[in-house]
Amino acid sequence: MSQDAATVLQRCDQLATLSSSATGIERVYLSDQHRACNQQVAAWAQRAGLSHWDDAAGNFCARLEGATPRLPALVLGSHLDTVPNAGRYDGVLGVMIALCVAERFKQRQQPLPFALEVVGFGDEEGTRFGTALFGSFAFAGHWEPQWWALEDRDGVSLRQAFSTYGLNPDAIHTAARNASDVLGYLEVHIEQGPVLEAEQRALGVVTAIAGARRFQLSVSGQAGHAGTTPYELRHDALCAASQMVLAVEALAQQGQCVATVGQLSVRPGAVNVIPGEAIFSIDIRSERDAQRDEVWSQIVARLEHIAAERGVTLSIDETHSAAAQACSTGLQQAIAEGIRRGGDTQPRFLFSGAGHDAMAIGKLTEVGMMFVRCEKGISHHPAEAVTEDDVSAAIDALEHTVLVLAEQHAAQPEGIR
Repeated sequence: MSQDAATVLQRCDQLATLSSSATGIERVYLSDQHRACNQQVAAWAQRAGLSHWDDAAGNFCARLEGATPRLPALVLGSHLDTVPNAGRYDGVLGVMIALCVAERFKQRQQPLPFALEVVGFGDEEGTRFGTALFGSFAFAGHWEPQWWALEDRDGVSLRQAFSTYGLNPDAIHTAARNASDVLGYLEVHIEQGPVLEAEQRALGVVTAIAGARRFQLSVSGQAGHAGTTPYELRHDALCAASQMVLAVEALAQQGQCVATVGQLSVRPGAVNVIPGEAIFSIDIRSERDAQRDEVWSQIVARLEHIAAERGVTLSIDETHSAAAQACSTGLQQAIAEGIRRGGDTQPRFLFSGAGHDAMAIGKLTEVGMMFVRCEKGISHHPAEAVTEDDVSAAIDALEHTVLVLAEQHAAQPEGIR
């Protein structure tokens, strides 16, 4: 069994070489590297005896039939895309563990009372087009038509990217699954936080996922000569934006949310020119949507006040919105029992501040998540690290979780609650 963990880690290493960057890992939606990644995972799935395909959204899918063909499926998965300069385990580890567990069940003599599917979503991070969860929203049947007009940094629209990749935009609806065909969704993911490591635990049960909203803000002032324009006549967009950034931080802390300004650019960007425009992003999230939205309202009011004081114009566009997602009580308990069967008698339950594909899949079916300890809580960075022992524990726990659900399903085949 320890060899399975080594194989999973080796596969993560191999997928890390599929990058558009020569200096780090970067694999974005509908890129050549996306295609190569899906092809490599497909080769492993075929070797394991699983049927496999890419759906109409570019998600990798594999299936192990249950006791009879075409039974509803328990879906195991995560994502295969990355942020720029990524680590090698965010998303990818969960797909590789899911594939490993499906391989184990393929080798068993006794089939499950449901099918198992493994999904590697093509776009969770939103790196290329700025809107996250394309793959899982398509899978869940919640594709938004306005997304087609989104453009990447090279001016390529999402619709154009689909066509270039070889996908038919008009067939996107065929990626959607019927709720009656899916029993539930389980996702294994690195924690991306320090809690499990601080408590010396390998695994955790996720209770809920933070709801996130993202915005792009533009502050328009007046460009001018840096040496000849007195302060009282300036409308410096960057100074206004800087004051706004600090207000975002302060109000989020007061409201017990987290809000981050991750991008800021200035125009015209010359050393001797007063900035005439500043553009920045805000990501705000909370375990409770109402709390997050109340804090956002306070932030908007404060930013508008700053804009009026400084004589600049503020515009705000929402680029992403995802409601907080509670994990199913039944799946939480099944994961906890899977962890117990692996030897941890008192599993740790914890909340996820990061977004995941499970947020979108929650619109289709019940979802559950298991966290794996990662060194120092580091993620979205090349220093991401996990141990072989923890990966082995996660594989065993996910396998036990599937068995727990199989036992429950045999007694109550109407579904997971």
